[in-house]
Amino acid sequence: MTSRERILSAIAHQEPDKVPIDLGATPSSGISAIAYNSLKQHLGMDGGQTRIYDVVQQLAQPEDSILDRFGIDAVDLGRTFNTSDDDWHEVNLFDGSKAQYPAWFKPDPAPDGGWRSHAPDGTEIAIQLKGMNYFDQSYFPWLDDYPVDLSSLPDEMAKVLWAALAHSPWDHAGDDGFWDTLRANTIALREQSDRAIMVVVGCNLFEWGTFLRRIDNFLMDLLAEPEEVEKLLEALMQIHMATLEKVCRAVGDIADICRFGDDLGMDTGPFMSPATYRSLFKRHHTRLCDYVHKHSSMHTFLHSCGSIHALMPDLIEAGFDIINPVQTACRNMEPDRLKKDFGNDITFWGGGADTRVAINHGTPATVREHVLERLDIFSPGGGFVFNTVHNILPDVPPENIVAMYDAIAEFNTAGS
Repeated sequence: MTSRERILSAIAHQEPDKVPIDLGATPSSGISAIAYNSLKQHLGMDGGQTRIYDVVQQLAQPEDSILDRFGIDAVDLGRTFNTSDDDWHEVNLFDGSKAQYPAWFKPDPAPDGGWRSHAPDGTEIAIQLKGMNYFDQSYFPWLDDYPVDLSSLPDEMAKVLWAALAHSPWDHAGDDGFWDTLRANTIALREQSDRAIMVVVGCNLFEWGTFLRRIDNFLMDLLAEPEEVEKLLEALMQIHMATLEKVCRAVGDIADICRFGDDLGMDTGPFMSPATYRSLFKRHHTRLCDYVHKHSSMHTFLHSCGSIHALMPDLIEAGFDIINPVQTACRNMEPDRLKKDFGNDITFWGGGADTRVAINHGTPATVREHVLERLDIFSPGGGFVFNTVHNILPDVPPENIVAMYDAIAEFNTAGS
């Protein structure tokens, strides 16, 4: 099978010739720049560049040499942007290693040795304290209350770090001819590679409430001010649907997967009851999925961290084909339980290696055992794409990363 065929077979719940693998096709399935530098050094891979395409999470764009080395089967079409050396500038990371930021991202140094990022009007929107491995949101537009008139929503969203510091291709969304360029780039990528192509769209709903109001306030809003939440969601959907229509028109017949995001869970369970999810969010998620399925050939992918077992039946009914990152360390998210309860109805894109304990604190031998166990549970009957539980963070030893991919190769060879 080609990589694309392997991914599509898994999504169709048909067991492919090998377990398909992802690294970096989404900003929730990638690798931090520090870990990436360590991995390249461990492998003796000289040359190339560590380019941080997602500056908020400090994620490296995996180079073709790494994708080939580990047999990666999916890519993000955002990698087709910022391809010139002039699109980047060099920075020093906190561990002393070098990387590159997009040319447009030049945060201001802070007295504490960290960094601050500002909107064009001078508003501080994000901070990175010294030694921190990511930028954190520091500006919440509607912290005190909802405005009477939501017409300012697009302007306020533009000051939230996830939009203001957007990863490719969305850092070019304001360029003249962007949608034509997006289509041309996606066609070229499909001609050059047999890997499945992901377009990261976002269209977050619950999370935008937390970005605008801050999470503590928005969680109270769900119960205390549901009418305000309803108005916000309707306004967000107008924006999201306009974007989604353009995405489907531009690349819906070329890309394979449309990735949405909405973190709905914490360690112990969902942020809200299933009843609250159904009353406020489900119909909007259904509308997003229905549009993709009716107006493109893409499969729908939801990134949601945390314990979401209680919401899974509703997410499946809403039309999501794929769930990520499959945070198996959370309550009721045990791999065998997930596979038994939902393995016939949704594809697990993740859950292949725990990033909280197993691959950062284990040894190569324990990582091998851990990965083989996960493969034994998730891979039968398809419906599984191997990925770590969220991004590979800086503290993961490169030996353990190699051991993880070696275990997948061992499993695939044994099954062939």
